[in-house]
Amino acid sequence: MKAELHKRSLVLGAALAAGLGVSLPALSQAPPSNTASDVAIDELNEIIVTARRTEERLQDVPISITVYNQEQLANRNVTNAVDLANFTPSLSANSNFGIENTSFAIRGFVQELGTQPSVGTYFADVVAPRGPTQGTQAGDGVGPGSFFDLQNVQILKGPQGTLFGRNTTGGAVLLVPQKPTGDFGGYIEGSYGDYDMYRLQAALNAPFGENARFRLAADHQEREGYLNNISGIGPKDYNDVNYSAVRASLVLDLTPNLENYTIASWSKSDTHGSVEKLIACNPTGYNPPNPQIGLRNFVGILSCGQLQSEQARGTDFHDVQAAVPNPISLIEQWQLINTTSWHVSDTVTLKNIASYAEFTNEQRSPLFGTNWQASTLPAAYQPVFFRGVPAVFTGVFAIPGHNIADQSTYTEELQLQGGSEDGRLRYQAGGYLEWSDPLSTVGNQSPQLAACTDLASLACSDPIGSVFSVALSQQLGFPVPINVAAVNYTAGRTTYRSRGIYAQSSYDLSSQFTLTGGLRYTWDEQTNNAQRITYNFPVLPPFLGAPTQRCTDPSTTANNCSQYLKQESDKPTWLLGLDYKPGDDVLVYGKYARGYRAGGVFTNAPIDHRTFDPEQVDNFEVGLKTSFRSAVRGLFNIAAFYNDFSDQQLQFGFDARVDPVTGATAPVSPTTAVMNAGKSRIYGAEIELSISPLDGLTLDASYTYLKAEIRSIDSVTTVDPNYQVQTSQIESGAPLALSPENKYALSANYTWRLPETVGSITFGATFVHTDEQLTTYGYHDPAIVALYGQDLGTIDSRNLLNLNVNWDGIAGTSVDASVFATNVTDEEYYQYVPGLATSGSEYASLGEPRMYGVRLRYRFGD
Repeated sequence: MKAELHKRSLVLGAALAAGLGVSLPALSQAPPSNTASDVAIDELNEIIVTARRTEERLQDVPISITVYNQEQLANRNVTNAVDLANFTPSLSANSNFGIENTSFAIRGFVQELGTQPSVGTYFADVVAPRGPTQGTQAGDGVGPGSFFDLQNVQILKGPQGTLFGRNTTGGAVLLVPQKPTGDFGGYIEGSYGDYDMYRLQAALNAPFGENARFRLAADHQEREGYLNNISGIGPKDYNDVNYSAVRASLVLDLTPNLENYTIASWSKSDTHGSVEKLIACNPTGYNPPNPQIGLRNFVGILSCGQLQSEQARGTDFHDVQAAVPNPISLIEQWQLINTTSWHVSDTVTLKNIASYAEFTNEQRSPLFGTNWQASTLPAAYQPVFFRGVPAVFTGVFAIPGHNIADQSTYTEELQLQGGSEDGRLRYQAGGYLEWSDPLSTVGNQSPQLAACTDLASLACSDPIGSVFSVALSQQLGFPVPINVAAVNYTAGRTTYRSRGIYAQSSYDLSSQFTLTGGLRYTWDEQTNNAQRITYNFPVLPPFLGAPTQRCTDPSTTANNCSQYLKQESDKPTWLLGLDYKPGDDVLVYGKYARGYRAGGVFTNAPIDHRTFDPEQVDNFEVGLKTSFRSAVRGLFNIAAFYNDFSDQQLQFGFDARVDPVTGATAPVSPTTAVMNAGKSRIYGAEIELSISPLDGLTLDASYTYLKAEIRSIDSVTTVDPNYQVQTSQIESGAPLALSPENKYALSANYTWRLPETVGSITFGATFVHTDEQLTTYGYHDPAIVALYGQDLGTIDSRNLLNLNVNWDGIAGTSVDASVFATNVTDEEYYQYVPGLATSGSEYASLGEPRMYGVRLRYRFGD
């Protein structure tokens, strides 16, 4: 009923032209120039961004921003969030749940599992549709089919809490679509490349009289996966691509002063999903009390058996093993955005924005690349009846008949923008509302060390538990059942509410000095109602019978294994800044900003850690933006920042409690909790340079130095009788995750302008270096490093090179051609390591290998 009401209110808003408008940036005309280099640099100087919710020249905005237009995205072959992060200093990506469910990190601000984003993602000024944060990562980001027919992508660095609200402590990523114009035209584009990649794109722009403009764009891409599955079970590849996306936009000039802008979009991605490669094992287990085989050891033993078999047969870097016969990652999203601008007068504009979106995600994913066989166990522990039966470590599997995400998100924002008659005062104020409700119950039915022929019907066995049970029963002379494997069932519904009011203004103290101040107050609420059940399976002969069922949390037994959690949080955020502009081409700024990320709930945590509070950051930043138009034309931007980060939301691990007297283990699986236990210091600098030393040649460089470290960690305890704190935890002095100390990008483009009857040819190259970076805190425990002989939680540095050649206007026609290659040196690198050392094994998500292809585009109309 609520969803239907949201839809109706949205449609009514469109009909009444009561939406918020984002008008098409009108690029200023570049000064007369006779060289391609001058044109390129002037275009850089005149880039229009919406970083402060209004149109401004990039060089006039006192924010550190990286901007890519659609051509630059195409030259780098950016088709997903990981691609964008790989080529952007200050931006990192967590791909633990696959490239289709990636979260961003900027300047060390990372989204932990179970928390809300630290980097807000926006499309056409609307925040990304929500997804549940319980157990998996889905929604809240840039999904498949987002990087086409865009005006630009803007990466805003540093807290954006005043104008964009909560959950932007690290920054924001803005995707700005092409807006319909008054010219008829469009394009059709086809791409083909290795891994059987093909992509089709098209756009049509059509005016309907003087007061209506329409644009329709579509994108479809398919590509085989670059992870080669050698298990013989399920598909032959993972990390494949198969999406379709459609976007329709309509602009109506209802009156000379009232414009309505509506965007309808739909996308669908249907792939095998992702899997992480098994990269290390330890058969002795983590810090065992004795050298005998124990429960913890079997994960390591089975993993080492798998690795030994792979080494014996010979495998490549991108070979993986996965034991799921029918994996799927199906993501579908549709969204309607209505925006309208009412220019009340020459100095006052009233805007309102309304949106409604639905996000659905079905998954059957092994998550970790295991294909464990009982035949790899020591001979004394090999039950004949389980030889050759694969067991899945764990995975993401939607509960029968449902999805892991099925969420609606409705937003409404009313905004007033204006200024004084003399232009010295500029202001905006507004109110924001967001409702996000589940469309149905969602959840995960995940096997833990279980061998399942039909997970949905719980047709599973416990091969490792059976090994223990049979051996111990024979030794003692009476039956002793020991369950190791389980299927954990979690089903629930999560709702979000967010409300905020804000105001920000800038006042020119003089022709050179401008003072900016802003304040926002935000109220957030998250609720979750979840049922958690654990199923165990017979472990003694004849190994038959129905699974036993118990509440994962014994304290919820009286409530049918269900619990209700609610967390409310509210915080002010603010901005105070001073700009100094001695000339049109120089801007010096300094600012102090407060950022805030909402608290929330995490149902899988121990009983005393199932809710957590908001976190906050105080950001201090100074910067310089300058352009020069002498013999060498270009621009130079630099920003230095310092962040004081407190009440930090960090994830801690908990093991099943072991009775110190009997040695019995509590009947629960290891879990994690989000706690406000950290204080960190983050500082660094960002530099961007673009110059044109020769006619036709443009050189670009960007660099980020980042020092992000945890200053202190609160003591971690729990009163839950079923859990104990893991020995390996986060330590003071550790660097923050996904925070490379140095990252830089170098690019060069040379345009060879030939006669019009031939066209112009551009040669381009982009090189990106990323320092080593931490992805997992636990590896700072010396005991774990000693067990594995290396710090697996820190992934190595990497160097990526992209090349492209574009031939525009071939033979004087409207046909353009491109050749592109990414990761030209075929660098082999880890993208992310989840940190499962205490289990006896470790895994990694792998970066893309070398890829190449060609594009052909036909332009028509004006």
